[in-house]
Amino acid sequence: MKPTIGWIGLGNMGRPMVSNLLAAGYDVTVYNRTASAAAPFVEKGAKLADSPKSLAETVDVVITMVSDSAALQAVLEGENGLLNGVRAGQSVIDMSTIAPEASRQAAARLQEKGAGFLDAPVSGSVKPATDGTLVILVGGPRDLYEQHLPIFDVLGKKTFYFGENGQGANAKLVINMLLGITMQGLSEALVLGAKTGLDRATLLEMVGATACASPIIAMKTPNILDDNFAAAFALKHMEKDFGLALDAAKQAEASLPATAAAHQTFVAAKANGHGDDDIAAILVQLEKMSGLR
Repeated sequence: MKPTIGWIGLGNMGRPMVSNLLAAGYDVTVYNRTASAAAPFVEKGAKLADSPKSLAETVDVVITMVSDSAALQAVLEGENGLLNGVRAGQSVIDMSTIAPEASRQAAARLQEKGAGFLDAPVSGSVKPATDGTLVILVGGPRDLYEQHLPIFDVLGKKTFYFGENGQGANAKLVINMLLGITMQGLSEALVLGAKTGLDRATLLEMVGATACASPIIAMKTPNILDDNFAAAFALKHMEKDFGLALDAAKQAEASLPATAAAHQTFVAAKANGHGDDDIAAILVQLEKMSGLR
């Protein structure tokens, strides 16, 4: 028998992930702070809960996909929070990108209730979430990880286990840090190309034929050529993740000079109104700084 699932958070990533669970035959109950966002899923057969507490009381597994550490805290706490609805033996899986320490704190609070906790953030944006090809990064008890592999197999193409609670969150900061630096590097290359008179389309084709080619560059190339920066992964979230990575680096005494520099560009882009654009819009910020816009 498939476990019943409660899903909290119907943003850009949560929506396609819930759709895939419903298509795979799972009984899903949803909760979203804006209730109207849940209507399409109720039409597909999902149940609707009026609070995190009531959701937890009626399902086997709770999955959260929220924007940041503060949002997870809000879901957990309060009279109608998850912590007042979970029971011993239940599982909670957080798939958000949050601070590793916030994951560990959530795990400790839920363990006081006898519930298990996995941090299982994902690498991938809206299209992989829609296609069920996310990469899932897990921290927490190994037996709990193995128990819920069938759910992860619906949502992603590959799942990696990294150890204790908080390690999935650390792994997510590592890969998002690399993603952000890649976009910064590509954008700087394109700015130099533009300033020296190189054709952008030819330049991007050249990059794709060299050792510097990568799936993310290939994915973003059409958008860059069309000057289309509708968000698949919002720049404001990358700026947040850079900040989390630098916080983790400070605690671990890791030197990340390129990350610190890239973070400042993303801070400037967010301050200049590009927070809700795609991460590729870091190019626009660098073009403005270089007198190209």
